[in-house]
Amino acid sequence: MSSQGARPTSRAVAADVICRVETTDAYANLLLPKRLSREHLTPRDAAFVTELVYGTLRNQGWYDTILARCASRPVAALDPQVRALLRMGAHQVLDMRVPVHAAIGETVATAKQTSAAKASGFINAVLRRVSERTPEQWESVIRQDMSAEAFQTVRHSHPVWIARALGAALAADGRADELDALLTVDSLAPRVSLVRLPGVAETTIPQGYEPTEYSPLGMYAPPGDPSALSLVGVRVQDQGSQLAALALSRALPVEPGQKWLDACAGPGGKAAVLLAEGAGRVQFDWNEVAPHRAALVRDTLRGILLPHHGTQLDARALMSEHPGHWDRILVDAPCSGLGAIRRRPESRWRKSPADLPGLTALQAELIDAALTGLAPGGVLAYVTCSPHLAETQRQVESALRRHPGVRLLDTAAVISAISPGIPLGSQRAGVQLWPHIHHSDAMFISLMTYEPEVSQGASR
Repeated sequence: MSSQGARPTSRAVAADVICRVETTDAYANLLLPKRLSREHLTPRDAAFVTELVYGTLRNQGWYDTILARCASRPVAALDPQVRALLRMGAHQVLDMRVPVHAAIGETVATAKQTSAAKASGFINAVLRRVSERTPEQWESVIRQDMSAEAFQTVRHSHPVWIARALGAALAADGRADELDALLTVDSLAPRVSLVRLPGVAETTIPQGYEPTEYSPLGMYAPPGDPSALSLVGVRVQDQGSQLAALALSRALPVEPGQKWLDACAGPGGKAAVLLAEGAGRVQFDWNEVAPHRAALVRDTLRGILLPHHGTQLDARALMSEHPGHWDRILVDAPCSGLGAIRRRPESRWRKSPADLPGLTALQAELIDAALTGLAPGGVLAYVTCSPHLAETQRQVESALRRHPGVRLLDTAAVISAISPGIPLGSQRAGVQLWPHIHHSDAMFISLMTYEPEVSQGASR
């Protein structure tokens, strides 16, 4: 992207990452760290690039709406590199403390280092039009031409169908008036939370770190401190994921010799918590069908000196072929991922309602197989990183209709025992966590148990 032999500027690195995220379907959380390492940027420059990339991606829909009013051509018809530079420039002008002349001038200078050099005059003109109004003035102008719902989704850079799905899920949890708060948080950078694995990490939180709000295993590292990952028994993990694993491990008393399974274990964070919680008292199995994700599980479990056994099979076949084998099963099901879009902001533009039928069919098959593999009196934790009702409440209710010998455990009571005082809603099929309340992904957790006396004579 830069001239041969010259090291690219911070803005050139950011523009290239933003462009590649769109044109190659790369994920910023995977692509950006590699680029930062390769370019040997100073910590200050690396922080600037990170804000440019993530801030631009989180507000992409909003900036496109503004750019459409300032450009002579449709934003979607622009060259991807030009589009990336315009979005990045708009972010500097509207949302960062960058003087307007520097934001525009440096973005234009960056364009001249790239394949967008011939469009540098166009980029300059469009960004100058963007800078003619303050963010508040842009809100006022755009609000006049839209319905309240349309403006809300555009301002928070969410596709309408996702905003509606989130609104329905909030309503089902008794939080119908909290959509704006949720959409706002989805557009903010989350703090990176860490897990201290029980029996592996130090029991006390290191100086300078803060405990997370709701997971007893969680802590926040000081901003920009890379030494956190060198601490023994510490992993990066959202506190919602921590609570999901803890809910299964602490749903009932642990009996020595029990068999536990993490059926869809990649990338391994919940498996690590379950393995540590079992503390060698249980036989811990994990399974991950995707080879690259199975490799991540092995890497995550490395350093935990407790026995475990891993497989790379279709979880449906594995559990169906071992009826009544496991006392606890975690099904962290493949899902739409709508609960994690604050961490993967670009993903909101790649998802479609058309994805849901295939996902919900797979989720139902995984639940059915898990209930086959579950021992009488055992516990199944069905977990999704999505609050969409088709993947949560309706999925669980459908499973209960198909399996009359299965009943729900009081997931809210289990979570409350783990995290006293945690604010929970009224989701009747389990517990729904929320970014704007719990500072976690929008994780759904439902605990079920199989009671043979109820289903005796009935088909499972």
